[in-house]
Amino acid sequence: METKIRTNVIKRNGREVDFCEDKIVHAIEKANNEVEGIHQMNEYQIKAVADKISKQVAVSTHAVNVEDIQDMVETGIMEMRCYEVAQKYVRYRYKRELSRKSNTTDNGILALIDQLNEEVKQENSNKNPVINSTQRDYMAGEVSKDLTKRILLPEDIIKAHEEGIIHFHDSDYFAMREHNCDLINLEDMLQNGTVISETLIERPHSFFTACNVTTQIVAQVASNQYGGQSFTLAHLAPFVDVSRKKIRKQVVEERTECGEALNDEIIDKITEKRLLSEVKSGIQTIQYQLITLMTCNGQAPFVTMFMYLDEVEDGQTRDDLALIIQEVMIQRMAGVKNEKGVWVTPAFPKLIYVLDEDNIHEDSKYYYLTELAAKCTAKRMVPDYISAKIMKELKQGNVYTCMGCRSFLTVEESQKNPDGSHKFYGRFNQGVVTINLVDVACSSYGDMDKFWEILDERLELCHRALRCRHERLLGTISDVAPILWQHGALARLQKGEKIDELLYNGYSTISLGYAGLYEMCYRMLGVSHTDPMGKEFALKVMQRLNDKCAEWKAAENISYSVYGTPMESTTYKFAKALQKRFGIIKGVTDKNYITNSYHVHVTEEIDAFDKLKFESDFQKLSPGGAISYIEVPNMQQNIPAVLSVMKFIYDNIMYAELNTKSDYCEVCGYDGEINIVEDSAGKLVWECPNCGNRDQERMSVARRTCGYIGTQFWNQGRTQEIKDRVLHL
Repeated sequence: METKIRTNVIKRNGREVDFCEDKIVHAIEKANNEVEGIHQMNEYQIKAVADKISKQVAVSTHAVNVEDIQDMVETGIMEMRCYEVAQKYVRYRYKRELSRKSNTTDNGILALIDQLNEEVKQENSNKNPVINSTQRDYMAGEVSKDLTKRILLPEDIIKAHEEGIIHFHDSDYFAMREHNCDLINLEDMLQNGTVISETLIERPHSFFTACNVTTQIVAQVASNQYGGQSFTLAHLAPFVDVSRKKIRKQVVEERTECGEALNDEIIDKITEKRLLSEVKSGIQTIQYQLITLMTCNGQAPFVTMFMYLDEVEDGQTRDDLALIIQEVMIQRMAGVKNEKGVWVTPAFPKLIYVLDEDNIHEDSKYYYLTELAAKCTAKRMVPDYISAKIMKELKQGNVYTCMGCRSFLTVEESQKNPDGSHKFYGRFNQGVVTINLVDVACSSYGDMDKFWEILDERLELCHRALRCRHERLLGTISDVAPILWQHGALARLQKGEKIDELLYNGYSTISLGYAGLYEMCYRMLGVSHTDPMGKEFALKVMQRLNDKCAEWKAAENISYSVYGTPMESTTYKFAKALQKRFGIIKGVTDKNYITNSYHVHVTEEIDAFDKLKFESDFQKLSPGGAISYIEVPNMQQNIPAVLSVMKFIYDNIMYAELNTKSDYCEVCGYDGEINIVEDSAGKLVWECPNCGNRDQERMSVARRTCGYIGTQFWNQGRTQEIKDRVLHL
């Protein structure tokens, strides 16, 4: 009978399995049988090596890779001074590695089909790994990763990626010449018409039709790129008056046919009532279609709706935009029904509400919208908030949305609209490569001169990796994604025309991501970056990243920008890589995650207002993308507190959100916070505190992890990070 220790091992195909000591024994015995009797290990030596490895695995704070275990076997045999056996074992490993390299994708794909690859299954908390379309996308991704690893990227970049020194994002889409994220030029597409699946779509003649066309555009765009996308409700606002005029004409015709008086006051009342109904139906169409539409990669579009009143002229159009915003938040606050008929929190679309002088004060004209936003945030975790006041200070007087969860375009003097304003809609991001700042610190072993030397070396490695992303897009013809490049979402290029001009001169950005600023400071200085000494060092590092981006941009006319990476699965990957390379270092590598971007560590006790004020200094140095959050309890009975946070955001930080809780247990009906606990094997699982339910299929858990809400479940590293979060309010 096999003896098993309840510790997880990660196999090469990503599958997590229980550790089995007998497999160690069998492997050593195979090598042992290959040598002459005089050099063989006896059964007690073999058992001693296996027992030692069992103990090492048992005390590990994370699932151990099979390669780690094989390294332990080699070391254990050598410690027994059985060098001939060790030599045979090394040769056996080498032959097995050559055999595996003959086809690197088969096992990975089969593991996906059988739903055994835990790493990939939990890579994206908004993709259901069971359904065919997701599996098809993952399978294609495995092929793309394989091509990228073996053919498309230099060996040193692949090695650095695999060791967690850098992260080359979205390699599962790299072979397809796709870009990251964008701002849809919805105004151009709606006002001037577009083409969807070779069908001409003319300018809509009603608000409802405009909403319907918008959802089709979003779905098409999402199927032709892999990142987030955003559109603004301001581009829909003019169609409210189109419907108003159309409805009024119909009312007049109806009353005329019926012989009723053409009283303007009555006609206007009937018109506005019908118009409200159409606005409600239009917004409902957007909400439900965007949730229920499934793109070719097996998920709802990662889409953000931007709500900024001053984006349209004052008067009727702004009031109409306010009407749309109001309806969006009313419907979002209600939520959507799941298959059991329970109202739950949807992940998308993400909502961003801009705080400005006309809605932030109690006597502001649109303050009622801000109060509604506060209630919506308390109930459903959205909207997030942009301060027009602070953003104008940081972005040369501009206020505009991010492309998805946090990626912001840079302000470029070379990119202007016909009216002279800076152009943002229609622009995009080419891709991301992230530097692991914790690894830089650990590799320098506390030596500050060495740190700056290694940092520059790693930044140049990131630069070359980013150039690979850029050069992969060069030469792409517009025909590969007509909705993007030919029909207005991003451009109006001709058939057969290359997109190259859009990759230079500021039209698109390319992002240098970074992660682990907190752990970096702790390793180098022994203090958090919230400490004055740590903050000074952290800001210097951030400035170095910006200086390098400016240097590359000046030399190449490519818009490099510093980006606070929204790590989901990568936070776990980096943590495991650091533990493997440097062991467990208290405060640095002793967790199964590392901190996203510049954020205050999730375990650090800090007041909500102090946190936002502190992080605002880092948002200034993260022009390519940044978002801050505060962790709060259920705030539905304390709306004044939510409003006070929103007002603080307006005065102090460009972009922030409140992380509330929105859960539901389908077993007992409990709608409070569902907790994270350890099971008997030491694995973190979700549990209803009311009835003890641990079946993830019978509960709804919503948490914001990377600027957007996740509604599936997460890997062990991210789950630990969520569990460790302290409240800031």
